[in-house]
Amino acid sequence: MRQFSNAQLDGRKRVQAGRRLADDAYLQIRDQIITVSIPPGAPLDEDALADELKIGLTPVREALKRLRLERLAVIYPRRGTFAAEINISDERWLTEVRVELEGLAAALAAERASEDDLLGLKSLLDTMETADDPVELMSIDTELHRAIYASARNPFLEDTLNQYLNLALRIWHYCLNRMPEHTSHDCDQHAVVRAICDRDVVAARAAAEEHLRSFSEEVRTLLI
Repeated sequence: MRQFSNAQLDGRKRVQAGRRLADDAYLQIRDQIITVSIPPGAPLDEDALADELKIGLTPVREALKRLRLERLAVIYPRRGTFAAEINISDERWLTEVRVELEGLAAALAAERASEDDLLGLKSLLDTMETADDPVELMSIDTELHRAIYASARNPFLEDTLNQYLNLALRIWHYCLNRMPEHTSHDCDQHAVVRAICDRDVVAARAAAEEHLRSFSEEVRTLLI
């Protein structure tokens, strides 16, 4: 069995701590971009973000690299890094892909979800019952999507769907901020969760696809 020296163990701890800081920076900056708290096209200044998040420059730089790969940020030579612009027409293309993958994730979750996974899904539905603010409802709906992706037990599918979900959510927040009088959103995922809990693969796929199509139609009503 391989033995590590104290110096090697300390080095591994430093690497792990650095990864956690980069992950935390990524999540905080990502969520600001998704909710358009950082508007499309706004500069992502490394020094300012490091000060805001109270961390070093290295985790911020790692986070920005990841955000560029996920199309939430873009770098312009000699100008710097900026929050990506929003192209409304992307919504249709995202939906074309997401309908297929969301259905697959729900079907796999119906097969593979653990009992703890199912309890978590039911708990999120219960939380949604008491929420009435549209942004809060969307936040819980997002958690449900992410929980279903995780329950599918396919890391490649989970990563892909989370990336597409982030891009779609950003369009929704952008539309809502521009037209706040349109505040309704059908976040009902009861049919999806019920089918997953019943281990009904066919029904889970169909319900997830229908839920996503309804969401897409609502986003488009905000654009009319």
